[in-house]
Amino acid sequence: MVLDIKEVFLVEIGTGTDLHGQNVSKAAVRACKDAIGFNSVVGLKKFLPNGDLTEMVVKVTLGVPAEHVGKLDLDQVRAVFPFGTVLVNVKPGGLAIDAGVFLAEQGDADGDDSIIIVNAAVQVGL
Repeated sequence: MVLDIKEVFLVEIGTGTDLHGQNVSKAAVRACKDAIGFNSVVGLKKFLPNGDLTEMVVKVTLGVPAEHVGKLDLDQVRAVFPFGTVLVNVKPGGLAIDAGVFLAEQGDADGDDSIIIVNAAVQVGL
């Protein structure tokens, strides 16, 4: 079992939000997609054992508003990454701010108009 990344080849940073509905998993997935959405690490296979992408390690560190950490679905986050062993570390961070408008029809619940903002740092390597 892989416990950490040994050698880092790529670091990318992303930010994701959920404007209405207070879905921290949606914001985290968007942050991860923002981080990796414009990358193609074409030379990485040369460094992987047998050129096997399943040998790659993806370490994801998420900054999540503390009051929303327990609501985060890590399986949704892992599903963003199609290859390798995905390690997810969650730390207090990000933001939860008032939107200024409550929209029940957009998923806001119980009078909560919070915008959830999650930051992601994605490291790829061995």
